[in-house]
Amino acid sequence: MQQQHSGGIAGRIHSIRVSSTARVAAEAERLRRAGVDVVDFGPGEPDFPTPDNIKRAATRALEENFTRYTAIGGIPELKEAVCERHACDLGTSYSPRECIISVGGKHVAFNFVQAVVNPGDEVIVPVPYWATYPDLVHYAGGTCVLVDTDEAAGFALTAAAVEQRLSGRTRMIVVNSPNNPSGAVVAREEFEKIQALAAARGIYLLTDECYCQFVYNGKPFSVASLPGAKENVLVVGSLSKTYAMTGWRIGFGLAPAAVAEAMLRLQSHTTSNPTSISQKAAVEALRGPQDSVSAMLEEYRRRRDFVVRRLRAIPGIVCPEPQGAFYAYPHIGALLGDGLRNSMEFAQALLERARVVVVPGEAFGTNRHIRISYATSLHELERGLDRIDRFIRETAG
Repeated sequence: MQQQHSGGIAGRIHSIRVSSTARVAAEAERLRRAGVDVVDFGPGEPDFPTPDNIKRAATRALEENFTRYTAIGGIPELKEAVCERHACDLGTSYSPRECIISVGGKHVAFNFVQAVVNPGDEVIVPVPYWATYPDLVHYAGGTCVLVDTDEAAGFALTAAAVEQRLSGRTRMIVVNSPNNPSGAVVAREEFEKIQALAAARGIYLLTDECYCQFVYNGKPFSVASLPGAKENVLVVGSLSKTYAMTGWRIGFGLAPAAVAEAMLRLQSHTTSNPTSISQKAAVEALRGPQDSVSAMLEEYRRRRDFVVRRLRAIPGIVCPEPQGAFYAYPHIGALLGDGLRNSMEFAQALLERARVVVVPGEAFGTNRHIRISYATSLHELERGLDRIDRFIRETAG
């Protein structure tokens, strides 16, 4: 007799949690619609507008009636532009047959995991992690093997920590650098060691580079640029953060041709091609002026310095300095107790009493932190941090 599932829903769907970041965004929007003055530190997206040259390219695509289906894995022009930009910025040598265009970076990550992870396979995921990765692994029938990182060292992942968790069932290692939520950046020498471990054992190394252009010290680095790395490295890329194009939904994957082909087969029966107009805009983003990227980075640096300084001045908060991306991940453990037992309760109280939105650390695998996005104006950062400071002092008092 066929197994029945709760509410008639397929069992595999129950392995997926509702996105914590999406839930936070929905609650913030609900309050705003009700006329509540909310300071929102939840969104993981730039507050900058998409650059004008990119918007004009989309307008041209409309005027030229570029509104039909395209090749499932992206138009050739965009694949070429992705490979060119990645080579120019990060020193790689991919060809269009090793590239696939998908509906955002999350779609790329989903396709990668579904294409290579079998039920029972283990996937190493460092903590804190981007909230989506455990669910992608569970949906594929895999097992997440969580690897703790050292908060005192800014949450930077090390090869030694990875090596301790490898087993005969390890299929993939996930590295997100710069990291969401911590802003940690994996040092090149550690990345080289991690890749050596993966290559020697025939393990895929998935490198999530969605924030790769936002590094505060040194230059962006891709592990895919190392000699021989293309054989086992899977690159998740996105235009969302780099070019302030979150709503345009364009991501890209760079991988061995056989993996790219497997992803294409999956995509052909899910989304088919990404939006035609967005693809034309993406070509302009990659081949056009890059001034907006450096301008955003400098503004994020200014905001980071302000946020870290303010957070460190609040009693009970410990905040490592982010080395990339646009998030702070302060430790609030000293503020927890009988009244507020974990970061979820802390975030809820902060929203209810101070009208400030943050994402609780539970979304990222820890329960004594909160994530603060500083992808918002200095004015809003000051307002929100004033409220957080007042909330904490009143709570402690």
